[in-house]
Amino acid sequence: MPEPNAAGPQELVITLLGSYVSPRESRRVWSGGLVALLTELGFSDGAARIALTRLVRRGLLAPHREGRLVHYSLTPRTVALLADGDRRIFGLGRGDRPAGTWTVLWPAVPESRRQARERLVRRLRFLGFGPVQDGTWIAPHDREAEVLALLAELDVTEHAGLMLGTPSAALDVRRFAGRAWDLDELSARYDAFVTEFGRCPREKLSDAEAFSARTRLVHTFRVFPSLDPELPGELIPAPGRRAAAITLFHDLYTALAPAAQRHFDRTLSTR
Repeated sequence: MPEPNAAGPQELVITLLGSYVSPRESRRVWSGGLVALLTELGFSDGAARIALTRLVRRGLLAPHREGRLVHYSLTPRTVALLADGDRRIFGLGRGDRPAGTWTVLWPAVPESRRQARERLVRRLRFLGFGPVQDGTWIAPHDREAEVLALLAELDVTEHAGLMLGTPSAALDVRRFAGRAWDLDELSARYDAFVTEFGRCPREKLSDAEAFSARTRLVHTFRVFPSLDPELPGELIPAPGRRAAAITLFHDLYTALAPAAQRHFDRTLSTR
């Protein structure tokens, strides 16, 4: 399996919240249980606690003290982010979109708004945008509604230009797209995903083993929406093993769910 430390503990906490916390709007989770799960997945106790503190500072977790125990609830911002993530992760590759309208964005967020600029870049990648020269971002689909909502959320609408259009028929689309997305690397990642998780057993796992396998599965797969622009198949063929990776993800995600959820709930219990 891929190493959990390939990404930081804050990102892994977000994966846990998205995969195991329901209902997201009201459920509270025990801080000690989250720390225990992060240590199971390869992080130190100190790194886990620092990650939770930083998520509170970022406005992604809200702390609640209950006697000597601290619990966290998801903030409205986190609930919205996870809902967006679900749409992109579980909708990836679910039907080839025809070639048509592309979205072009020119953000010029000032240095004084660095945090908003960084959040904008992360979210654009997750929407399938890729960067080209001079700070221009493109997506091979109509993303106007999502981008306008994102700009408004970050309060940077006045610092961006947005245009919809279609590529010229004379354009070498694959060569042009290669400037915004690393399509060879994307294919290699899908291949590696199938190779790694194709060996994962679906039965005879303990609850803890199922939790570890399913969490790593989600944490690895969730990068694909940021890497795969889902270019129209009539212009550029889909990555060779994308379909296999998507099928494998959905099958394992479902098969491992009951045991993995039991382990999460048991660890988060304070009784």
